[in-house]
Amino acid sequence: MSKLEAFILGIIQGLTEFLPISSTGHLYLGRLAFGLEEAGLFLDTMLHIGTLIAVLVVYQKELLHMIRHPFSKLSLILVIGTIPAVIVGLLFKDFFDSISKNGVTIGWEFLATGFIMYFADNVKGGYKKLQDLTYTDALVIGSFQAAAIFPALSRSGLTIAAGLIRKLDRETAAYFSFLLSTPAILGGIVLQGKDLFSGHVEAISFTSLLIGTVSAGLFGYFAIVGMINFLKKRSLKVFSYYVWALGIAILILQFTGVL
Repeated sequence: MSKLEAFILGIIQGLTEFLPISSTGHLYLGRLAFGLEEAGLFLDTMLHIGTLIAVLVVYQKELLHMIRHPFSKLSLILVIGTIPAVIVGLLFKDFFDSISKNGVTIGWEFLATGFIMYFADNVKGGYKKLQDLTYTDALVIGSFQAAAIFPALSRSGLTIAAGLIRKLDRETAAYFSFLLSTPAILGGIVLQGKDLFSGHVEAISFTSLLIGTVSAGLFGYFAIVGMINFLKKRSLKVFSYYVWALGIAILILQFTGVL
């Protein structure tokens, strides 16, 4: 992987991790374009280090509060919201690693992401702020996050949609979605850490990985801030239209044997 390819993949990861259009699905397409199909979840996870740094910067006050007060309501809500993803990730890691590499399901997953966001965007009357979240809200949103282990089901799209369904206001739905990503991203990095010493990285230099990580962090920061501000007044539907068009295009290319 060249340094330019790493930089571009970092941009893709940084933007699409927090825009509700699926980072894993877009990274699959990026790897395919650059002939890096074998990188699979390992490359995705290395780029997630950059987006983890972006989240840590944006949410440093909240995270420090939870470290100092590990049994606060916010800490417990984050733990409860993370449990479903932990269970699914541990039980089905190998299966999802495989489908992430071959991309056989991503067209359908892009379509599903669009439908879920479109439906949730029509839910009216969201009023809950961060302090109003219940443990049930956290479990429901966390279950949507667990479903997003499929490559092209957008984690941010599904968790924002779940927040809207649970009557969070639009800004809070995005804000909590990105906060909830912190343990999910960190857990993925830990689970994939062993691949640092495996043959999966022979064609990827440390310098390229570093460039991709920094790129993902910078663009991830801008995506978090931009998405929270975007949803204050605007609709998720524009993202639904995008992933529908992308999903249909991928399915056509797969059915015709191009992909």
